[in-house]
Amino acid sequence: MLEEMVFAGFGGQGVLSMGTILAYAAMKEGKNVSWMPSYGPEMRGGTANCMVNISDKEISSPIVNEYDMAVVLNLPSLHKFEPNIKQNGILIWESSTIKEKPKRKDIKAYEIPAINIAAEELKNVKVMNMVVLGALLKINSDLVKKESVLLALKETLPERHHHLIPLNEKALVLGGRLVKQ
Repeated sequence: MLEEMVFAGFGGQGVLSMGTILAYAAMKEGKNVSWMPSYGPEMRGGTANCMVNISDKEISSPIVNEYDMAVVLNLPSLHKFEPNIKQNGILIWESSTIKEKPKRKDIKAYEIPAINIAAEELKNVKVMNMVVLGALLKINSDLVKKESVLLALKETLPERHHHLIPLNEKALVLGGRLVKQ
C-alpha cells in the first residue's frame, strides 16, 4: 500500500496541521511516512500545501507529481492540483468557499462544506480542517484509524490547546457523516 496525497489551501486554514496529524497517526500505526510542507513567506493568507505519503514499505521520495488523493481548501489549489490527481483518484474539496465545481470526470470528487459545518454546528471555524480530515478517514478507511488521529492530536497540539481535543473529535465525526457514497 502506498498513498500519495497533497493537502492545499491558504495559510491559516490548517492545511499543514492536517498533513502533520495524518502523518503522526500513520507513524503510530507503524507505517512509513513522508511529510513535506511548501508555503510562501506570508503567515496567513498565502498559499500553503504539504505532500504526505503513507506506505507499508519504504518511501523512495517525498516529492510526488501525481496524487492518489488531493484535499483542496481554496480555488487556486483546486486549479493547481486537480489536473495532477491520478485517474480514479480522490479529490476532497471545501465547498463553502469554492463555488467552482471540479472539472474532471475520471476521479472521485467529494464536496465537503467544512467551513459552514464548523461555524454553524461546532461554533468554531478553526476545526474546519478536522471536519475535512474526518471526511478523508471515511472515504479511505484503510489509511489510519480515528483513534490514531486522536493520539496524534495529543502529540502535535500544544498542551495549552488540549482542552480542544474533544471538539476536534466531534469535528472528525461530523466530517465522516458528510461523505455521500
